[in-house]
Amino acid sequence: MSILFIFTFKVVIWDKRFLTMLFLVISMTGFCQEVEDTTKVAPEVELFNQAVKLIDSSRYKEAIVNLKKAVKIKPDYPTAYTKMAIAKIATKDIKGAEKDLKISLTSNPNDFETLKTMGFMYFNTENYKDCKVYFDSAANIAAADKIDDAEFLFYRARLMFLGKAYKDALTVLANATEIKPKYIEAIVLKGEVRFAQKDYNYAIKELTEAIGLMKSDALDYNAYKTRAKSKFEVQDYKGAVSDWSVYLDGVPGEEEALIARAAARINMNDNTNAIVDLDEAIKKNPKNPVPYNYRGVAKAGNKQLVEGLKDIDYSIKLKFDYAAAYVNRAAIKFASKDKRGACEDLNKADTLGDKMAYKLIDQYCKGMNDNRK
Repeated sequence: MSILFIFTFKVVIWDKRFLTMLFLVISMTGFCQEVEDTTKVAPEVELFNQAVKLIDSSRYKEAIVNLKKAVKIKPDYPTAYTKMAIAKIATKDIKGAEKDLKISLTSNPNDFETLKTMGFMYFNTENYKDCKVYFDSAANIAAADKIDDAEFLFYRARLMFLGKAYKDALTVLANATEIKPKYIEAIVLKGEVRFAQKDYNYAIKELTEAIGLMKSDALDYNAYKTRAKSKFEVQDYKGAVSDWSVYLDGVPGEEEALIARAAARINMNDNTNAIVDLDEAIKKNPKNPVPYNYRGVAKAGNKQLVEGLKDIDYSIKLKFDYAAAYVNRAAIKFASKDKRGACEDLNKADTLGDKMAYKLIDQYCKGMNDNRK
């Protein structure tokens, strides 16, 4: 206090006007303090803000407790109900979340976040009919208010993909990746849509872009799976084997992947490794006729005709109307000089609707009695 007095005294001597300014500053400081005291956060808002932080930290149950207190203080608090629904969805309380979202929409029926959250909830519970209703409403609000939400667009595209609206899905995904160019999940979905459209080269392009953006410790193995299938379709069997191998590193022992990699290996004449894959697949599921059929082909490729024939016989025993197996057995019988038996198998495959069988009959079985109509 004495220091201030000495300083003030000197100021008076130097410039009386400055003393007036000093008092003015002190007075203004006191006034500002009074203003801050009158702008304290309301208790329900404080509870809401704490809940948001808890949700961000995945502490959903604690967040729900805070939000219940908030809406008890202020019943007409739609944002709090929406946040509470998000926390309840995370804790698998779907009925509770649905109730909260409906309360929120009663107060604020055109809220984008609430409509979007309702759509997400229905999507994740596979209620696609109601999901579409809320997604469409959210999309209308987003268009009117110029809201850019890449995640919403991604989920809307997923719904379109499930409904086989492939063209619309690609349009929505293009918008999502325009907002967020390195949106890996959206780019992967583009590849899946392209694959469903049988546009395999574009599928490979999209999936290669997505895989290039992935971190080595956060690979999306389904992207490798779809790219492997696409490469097989364009006869890039080596590339297919490579992608299936990455996929099997992440999802060891999957039956479908083992059979698919074996099929690619057979097309590369790598029959020995194909047999290894098929042996493992058969151990996984001894009642599946497909790996026996493929293993029969691989063994025949290694000139083990008798063993190959046994495998395909067994695959037909498991599935008597397996057209592709009859065609493959015919090939082995031709190689074994059993033309009549081969043509009988081709005729059977033809009656089962195999398109290749008809051409092979015309080429190899002319002049022989057959069962074609």
